Amino acid sequence: MSEQPYDRYATKNAPIIAWTKGVEFENKALEQLKAVAALPFIFKHIAVMPDIHPGAGCTVGTVIATKGAVIPNIIGTDIGCGVIAALTNMTKSDIDFDLTALRKQIERSIPCGRDDNDGQFYETKFKEGCLPATHMERWEKLSQRYDKITQKHPKARVYTPELQIGSLGCGNHHVELSLDELGRVWIVIHSGSRGVGGKIGNYFIKKAKQEMERYFISEFIASADHSYLVEGTELFRDYLEAVSFGQDFAKENREAMLDAVIEAIKTVDEGIALTDTVINCHHNYVTYENHFKSNVLVARKGAICARKGMLGVIPGSMGDSTFIVEGLGNKKSYNSCSHGAGRKMSRTEAFNTFTVEEHRLRMAGIEATIDESVLDETPAAYKNIEAVMAAQESLVKPIHTLKQFLNVKGK
Repeated sequence: MSEQPYDRYATKNAPIIAWTKGVEFENKALEQLKAVAALPFIFKHIAVMPDIHPGAGCTVGTVIATKGAVIPNIIGTDIGCGVIAALTNMTKSDIDFDLTALRKQIERSIPCGRDDNDGQFYETKFKEGCLPATHMERWEKLSQRYDKITQKHPKARVYTPELQIGSLGCGNHHVELSLDELGRVWIVIHSGSRGVGGKIGNYFIKKAKQEMERYFISEFIASADHSYLVEGTELFRDYLEAVSFGQDFAKENREAMLDAVIEAIKTVDEGIALTDTVINCHHNYVTYENHFKSNVLVARKGAICARKGMLGVIPGSMGDSTFIVEGLGNKKSYNSCSHGAGRKMSRTEAFNTFTVEEHRLRMAGIEATIDESVLDETPAAYKNIEAVMAAQESLVKPIHTLKQFLNVKGK
């Protein structure tokens, strides 16, 4: 009998099935998972991806199906975070321009970092008339839904939400230009719903905690981070409506940045164009799906959908490969796979462990910002992406391997 490609951990309620063979992960992550598995509405089992690491109350790299309730903190505040990968008509032979100048042009075109959450960057661009023509068109597709949600829940609204479309953020969010094994140029962008989703997430996380206190449930759950909303209630319906909006906002955000990157590249190569291959996938979202003949809510926290034949994007660290994959439709994983390499240490530990010179050596050959601000994102702070891919051979099949030659990070 062949060995199972996963490990199984028993709990008092739902078991944990983990595709982590050959990949180390912290015991804290397993303890977090066991606490969630004890909740009575967890369906069948929890599926764990090889990029697992502890998160803020809920573990990253997990797929949790529920019946009768939803835990807002599983998805958290970066609702709809994900990756878009687009194949261009450019090849390696076309790269005869100044990469530093191009990186700086991209940084001028896309708001990066936390300081642009309030929309000041775009307010300036509006005055200068420099915004892409599609910017407000994207917002107009979403605005009525946002108004409906925030008129009912005004504390979930941010100032000028439309000005956050097309902004990157910080941390592991990035813009990269990469070459595949055939020497073709891809654009890869990792970002989510920005301050818009953050406000929605924090608002409903707080509401869920208030519901636990209101019905005297707080003392019966391991952590307030596991506070939930019950199916059939108004808050449950409102949360799903709001999180669906956040996911769509995130998708539009990535597409807007893709437009901006294309325009930036046109300043050095007017012939740049996209092909028909564009993959835009969430890895932090919740949706209704049917598994094991039951309709359930599936929350993917740092995991992507990998239905049979479905294309997905799995990036490594800022110095490692990104994989374009095809899903194998593994039922036990709820048709899922990892969303990336996964951290092997916290950001604080990375800042205290690595030097700028070590980071510079690890990033050799890649045009990127090399300074203290990105030490928490240095490749050595992440798991080995090759080991992660080997651990999930039963979940996805790699079809393209991309290696970045330019990286933009928000600071």
